[in-house]
Amino acid sequence: MDDRALMEDLLLLVKGNCGLYLDGAIESSTKTVHKAFGEVLRDTMSIQNEIYGKMADKGWYPSEAALQRQIDKVANQFDPKKDQKSKK
Repeated sequence: MDDRALMEDLLLLVKGNCGLYLDGAIESSTKTVHKAFGEVLRDTMSIQNEIYGKMADKGWYPSEAALQRQIDKVANQFDPKKDQKSKK
């Protein structure tokens, strides 16, 4: 297995763990358990970000900047003020 495939597998595993920890935090029955899941979720998200950064640095996880009009279009789709205006 080459380095890229290994990093992709690692990133997928860490992302999956983030989902599990989020579910644990949401479903926790006590503040102590909720806090524990929240802390491990933050730590795991930090690890995910480091892995992503290393992959992006090597060109293995390319991203492109969005144009402002694309950002505005998506933001307008989820603007709660827009919903209120259409109900009047």
